[in-house]
Amino acid sequence: MSTATTPILVSEKPVSSFLTENPITSLLSSLSQSFHERRATLDLTNPGTVENVSREVQKDVFLNNYMFTGMRADFSKSFSMDPIFQTSHAFAMGAQGTPPYTFAAIFGTNKAFLQANLDNEGQLAGRFNYRWSPKLTSKFNIQLTPPSQTPQPVFTMDTDYSGADFSAGIKTFNPSLLDGTLTGIFIGSYLQSVTPNLALGIESVWQRSAASLGPEAALSYVARYAAKDWIASAQLQAGGALQATYWRRIAEKVEAGVDCQLTLAGGMARDGGGGMMGGSMKKEGVTTLGAKYDFRMSTFRAQVDTQGKLACMLEKRVAPAVTLTFVGDVDHFKNQAKLGISVSIESATEAIQEMQEQAALSGTGPTPPSVPF
Repeated sequence: MSTATTPILVSEKPVSSFLTENPITSLLSSLSQSFHERRATLDLTNPGTVENVSREVQKDVFLNNYMFTGMRADFSKSFSMDPIFQTSHAFAMGAQGTPPYTFAAIFGTNKAFLQANLDNEGQLAGRFNYRWSPKLTSKFNIQLTPPSQTPQPVFTMDTDYSGADFSAGIKTFNPSLLDGTLTGIFIGSYLQSVTPNLALGIESVWQRSAASLGPEAALSYVARYAAKDWIASAQLQAGGALQATYWRRIAEKVEAGVDCQLTLAGGMARDGGGGMMGGSMKKEGVTTLGAKYDFRMSTFRAQVDTQGKLACMLEKRVAPAVTLTFVGDVDHFKNQAKLGISVSIESATEAIQEMQEQAALSGTGPTPPSVPF
């Protein structure tokens, strides 16, 4: 007569439990937690992006992004506030590099932003931004031209991540695998706050214009120090180019900025818009001084540099929906002068106008969506 034997079950520890509960993992987890706790006690803030490390000087005070020549007229109309929907018609005459007519449309919500421009020459430009999360945003830009024109299509893609005390981003220009190898321009950046006022960062560029040419790489270093009333930044760019900026709030409505660019050797250098561009062997320096004045119904900007260029701009709101802009640029060394004047007229539907009137009477207006620009 045979008796059945009960098998002895040996409890086995799951592999996943062993990987998470062994002494080495516990030590690393403890060190990581201690590091984050000490990091939180430093009271660090997000420093912004490497591309905007000198934003207060280059984009707020200076006129580089506002200059134009000839005459312009912009007519825009808002159809909705949430979501934002707006169309505009722009006319230009005597302006260099600006088409005579451009139609534009804008649509924006808390997560998405879309913009499209179409001019009379058939050039189409599109922009699409999408906020995946409060910290992660992707941006896409495309420019298409008719086959008869020389400029080639342009496609860019950006992805930015904003942490509690750092920012990281990846940008690509015309990436392609059609030639059998990877071509295009790829830029990676990282900016970290090391103290409540000081931030240090790095930017790397890899580019390959064609399959028959070898790739090129460059590395740049940036620093930014932000105090209560002034901000200083420095960028040591590839090839030995050095750029330093200083911004200061002189009064409540008065700002001033200084930019100094010193090129010691050839290589890649950053242009005024924040992009990277190649250059030959150069040894030169340019210093620009600018100021911005905000009045109740107008804004005045002026700048002068060591190359003999003097520029100024006045934006005047003559009515709640009408803005006049006057710009002037004088190059004393080349004995050249440029002038520009524009008028901008904004309108809205009756429903939006009623909302604005009610908001003016009550003192509280509708909150527009936080568009991911």
